[in-house]
Amino acid sequence: MCVPFKFVKTTVGFFIQGVFLLWTTFAHAVNLMGSELQLHGFLTQGVVITSDNNFLGQSNKKASTDFREIGVNASLRPTSDLQLSAGLLSHKAGGTDNGNVRLDYGLADWTISSSEQGRSGIRLGRVKNSYGLYNKTRDVAFTRPSILLPQSIYFERSRNLTLAGDGAEFYLDRNYEAGNLFVTFALGKPQIGSEASKVALVGLLPNGRFEPKIAQISQAMYEGDGGKYRLGYTVLRFDTHYSPGVRDVLQAGQLKSMVQIFSSQYNAENWSLTSEYALRPISIKNFGPNAPDSTTHGQSYYIQGSYRLAPKWEALLRYDVMYIDSEDRDGKVFAAATRRPGFTRFSKDWTTGVRFDLTPEFMLRAEYHRVDGTAYLPVQDNPDPRALERRWDMFMLLGSFRF
Repeated sequence: MCVPFKFVKTTVGFFIQGVFLLWTTFAHAVNLMGSELQLHGFLTQGVVITSDNNFLGQSNKKASTDFREIGVNASLRPTSDLQLSAGLLSHKAGGTDNGNVRLDYGLADWTISSSEQGRSGIRLGRVKNSYGLYNKTRDVAFTRPSILLPQSIYFERSRNLTLAGDGAEFYLDRNYEAGNLFVTFALGKPQIGSEASKVALVGLLPNGRFEPKIAQISQAMYEGDGGKYRLGYTVLRFDTHYSPGVRDVLQAGQLKSMVQIFSSQYNAENWSLTSEYALRPISIKNFGPNAPDSTTHGQSYYIQGSYRLAPKWEALLRYDVMYIDSEDRDGKVFAAATRRPGFTRFSKDWTTGVRFDLTPEFMLRAEYHRVDGTAYLPVQDNPDPRALERRWDMFMLLGSFRF
């Protein structure tokens, strides 16, 4: 079966069965107990083909359709200062996510004070983290700048670690003549119960469980000239203990990390320029010989430009770089110590893509990646590091519908 036919067959199948029912049922607001209940959703299907290695499924020299996002969200405002919101998500991403339906977010947003100068409040429940520029809406294809977010910052293999937390987020918005300032501070329990999260933390799948402490994430974002430019700073503090299971490959250990992200964006009438830079020191202790004590200083950055060719067309160019340890950028020290390829410790990704909005509700995208290194590839799709190739290409297609 040829690749285009497989893509069309898969996409049409989901769209016919899901879009028709959801569109006719949920596309409009519903009056509930005197308040307007808003119901919306999206359906996204992608296909991935790589020259070597696997990403988002078994994509090596063949098409993988194991990249799928289906979501429904609802919001209700019972009073002027209280909003209730929730979203269900099915996310299929190769071996890292099986597509089971789960609560993506569910929260109560209480505005404590509001005036012309700004507002303040608190969000309680499962809250999407204010992490960089794109995390809050990363599951909605229409709000992403590309099919795949910059993997140096927004890892697909470990998305649940930074996506949302169960706890509280305090926010403060202030309006000034020179611009607007948005500040958030959140305390929450990270979602690290999945196999993908365990593998992302220690590089293998142990039998035990991680017991995270309450994580702290803070962000300050400044927007000037009506959003023409944005400057932001994010810091995430993460600390977890590990309790080994029966015949475990790991011993009781501890992992600590503090991620800092510096964000900037400039938006002109027809083009945008975006860049983010991240520092990721990670310390692991007492896990035993299969995960020796270490402290690495991860470093990531990307530079991205997009241009609106026409009202319905947009082009993108990006250079995305990731080092697992900035003190061993080429991985030579790691290779000598482990006999594993050094190129698994970095990735340098040139990306070009195009977006076409067929209608306001339906979008198509195509994207090409030329990659040096395999640092962001998931272990689940590539269990044998000796089979990896350092330089590889990836082609992606995506169709997305929102309602």
